[in-house]
Amino acid sequence: MTEGILRQILDYSSRANPYPLYEELRKTPVFHDGDGPYVVSTYHEIKSLLHDPRISSDSRNLASPAGDPLNEGDGEDAAEEAVLPPSFLKLDPPDHDRLRRMTNRPFGPPHSPHRVHDMRAELGGIVTGLIDAISGQGDPGRIDLVEEFSYPFPVTVICRLLGVPSEDEARFHVWADTLAAGLDPDPDADPAERVKKTQGARMELGMYLAGLIEERRKNPTGDMLSELAGGQGPDGAMSTMEVLSTSALLLIAGHETTVNLITNGMLTLLRHPEVLDRLRADPSLSVPIVEELLRYEPPVQLLPQRTPLADIEMPSGVTIPKGASLWLILASGNRDPRRFKDPDRFDPDRPDVQHLGLGSGIHSCFGAPLARLEAALALGELARRLQNPRLLEDPPPYRQNAVLRGPRHLPIACDGILPA
Repeated sequence: MTEGILRQILDYSSRANPYPLYEELRKTPVFHDGDGPYVVSTYHEIKSLLHDPRISSDSRNLASPAGDPLNEGDGEDAAEEAVLPPSFLKLDPPDHDRLRRMTNRPFGPPHSPHRVHDMRAELGGIVTGLIDAISGQGDPGRIDLVEEFSYPFPVTVICRLLGVPSEDEARFHVWADTLAAGLDPDPDADPAERVKKTQGARMELGMYLAGLIEERRKNPTGDMLSELAGGQGPDGAMSTMEVLSTSALLLIAGHETTVNLITNGMLTLLRHPEVLDRLRADPSLSVPIVEELLRYEPPVQLLPQRTPLADIEMPSGVTIPKGASLWLILASGNRDPRRFKDPDRFDPDRPDVQHLGLGSGIHSCFGAPLARLEAALALGELARRLQNPRLLEDPPPYRQNAVLRGPRHLPIACDGILPA
């Protein structure tokens, strides 16, 4: 039964609304059927496992990928590992902790408490420029919000964060496009060709970053890449390959999740025009709106391919064996009625929104402060400047990816765009 539900979740026909399937999963907190993965879908059980040191994120600890629907016919991980070593996202302590600490030194508190805050004005300028470009493209009555706004915005931000020269940002956009296509494959395309293109993009990105890292070591400019490449702290310095892997992680993970957060956010607001009107009148509402969005429509729906390092007995009495494939369905936990009252209702006034939208524990989203700021600025400014926005297609066409879930296009109409 589990495998049948999982295949329904992965099936594209369920992409627009997987939540009834998650409700079915929650009837049994730990589902397992035959050779498939163990699936945990309830809030408290997921959170417990996210904080359990016996749960590994390192795929090398997986006893066998057999029976895991996400592994079938997928050479993406092999393509990635052939070019770069695993990022800290796919490592366990102590290697994970060391690399995460070293990455955090130039990014956030306590060593760099103002890095994200000081980008606010620059982010606002990027948002303004993208919306101005929409209004300058002729007919503003029809907009694909993904193509024209929520897709280019985060990759531009990542470029500025790392310190990519402005004249090279267009090259980063091309690499991001290719890598995103690898994460969101066309079912009719040749898988081998997809892996080849993705590996080629990773190789080009790695070679470019290697040159930039060497330049920043010689002539640091104060950006994050300069500090990753030349920084010295209690953990020493990163190797060139570790800087490459970390930079690629920031580009790919930071970009893809923020695209979905902004797009899911605008889709939700257009489906709830009363909340959109409130945001237009009160920009400060963007902060609680983003938190509720992270619960209600999280950009990362599930964490697959975790594995226990020892047998783990769950409160339900099910034992998840060492080496088993484990899936944590974050989006299902976020709508668990045992944790959230009326969980299928979008409510930015909801108290105590301790969601799982950014994970929890040692692998919680590294870029959470930046993602929150980007989404709040983007949604607030879109609400203010788009006149009478409305959906042209509901549901919109979604991306193929069931893990990083969001619309591939978001066609909307508006009566005009107000000046900045």
